[in-house]
Amino acid sequence: MEQFIRRHLEDYGMGKGAVDSLTVIIMIVCIVGICILANFIAKKIVLKIIAHIINNNRYTWDNIILEKKVFRKLSHIVPGIIIYSSGSLFPDYQHWIEKGAVTYMMVVAIAVFNALLNAVDDIYRTFEISKVRPIKGYIQVVKIILFIFGGIVVISSLVGQNPLIILSGLGALSAVLMLIFKDSILGLVAGVQLSSNDMVRVGDWIEMPKYNADGDVIDITLNTVKVMNFDKTITMIPSYALISDSFKNWRGMQASGGRRIKRSIHIDTSSIRFCTDDMMEEFRKIHFLSEYIETRLLEIEHYNRTNNIDLSSKVNGRKLTNIGVFRVYIQQYLKNHSRIHKHMTLIVRQLAPGDNGLPLEVYAFTNSTEWAIYESIQSDIFDHIFAVAPAFGLRAFQNPTGYDIAQSIGQSTEQQRDDSSEHRQPENDPG
Repeated sequence: MEQFIRRHLEDYGMGKGAVDSLTVIIMIVCIVGICILANFIAKKIVLKIIAHIINNNRYTWDNIILEKKVFRKLSHIVPGIIIYSSGSLFPDYQHWIEKGAVTYMMVVAIAVFNALLNAVDDIYRTFEISKVRPIKGYIQVVKIILFIFGGIVVISSLVGQNPLIILSGLGALSAVLMLIFKDSILGLVAGVQLSSNDMVRVGDWIEMPKYNADGDVIDITLNTVKVMNFDKTITMIPSYALISDSFKNWRGMQASGGRRIKRSIHIDTSSIRFCTDDMMEEFRKIHFLSEYIETRLLEIEHYNRTNNIDLSSKVNGRKLTNIGVFRVYIQQYLKNHSRIHKHMTLIVRQLAPGDNGLPLEVYAFTNSTEWAIYESIQSDIFDHIFAVAPAFGLRAFQNPTGYDIAQSIGQSTEQQRDDSSEHRQPENDPG
């Protein structure tokens, strides 16, 4: 090529100096033009053919490789090969040209492997096992190793030294490197423990008050675990914090298919009393209680008769109370509720009474773990409980509000006014 250009330039009658300079310039322009043309062919023709083949086959993993631009980055190596091959055209600068081209191709190779690792991670995420065994942390470790060793090889190529010499120098800086990569090392160890012990997965609902985290895990990386809280904020938790600190994982609840209801209604103790005959007649009309009332009344009557109980006093013998019947009603109501899990614990119990009355606690599980559905079921149940409590002669306890105090003062004032008018003496008739 050089001789061809020189011969044509000499035919135009140019001097030797001008021929030498123009020959170099023309060769450089030709090489640049070939590089541009080769890059254009690689990107606009070859890549389009590859994309067409990938988009029209039945596999999906190769589409991810295409999306991560692995082939596009690989096409950049073509100009490097051309420049390296053309180094012999410039004997005086051949060494530097080839060294520069090799360095460029190394950088391109690192970029290609980086994109390929990203594609491998995305391909792995398409499998269900990725939620149980995420590999993003390991991919990041491989990237760190790739960039470190790639950088060493590039530097050794530029300075013309053996890479082992540079690596031996880095060995003396191991303490400094450990300090720099402390979080990455801790994250790697934590990632191995989290994965091997199956402590947390992508999609798990975790709760970690120390970091104000309460939501779903959306990503697990080498250094951090990303949690989307229920208020749509994002909390970043160091990976090793999940090993060193405690956290709550709600996966067991989600996998069980039932979510716990544990809530109480506080009963005013002054409304608790023995059931009267009229009350028993009303309770017999309640579908969930009719069988229970008949059975219990027969049992109580038999006991009292067998033991010759004097029923003239309410204290003697066995009797039903409105709070006991109410507790049985709630339990039967929950057993027949379509949204309560039938194979999990169901208890309606009394807790220790206190300043707020007698707590009557519902302990049951819904058959849906979705938050919105769970809250709706729980609200519907307690709507019903609060509404039926007066039918059993019970009052829900509530601290007096300003309205209650105002009403009480108003009624007291009205009563005093009535009392004073009743005791007022009539005026004497002057006639």
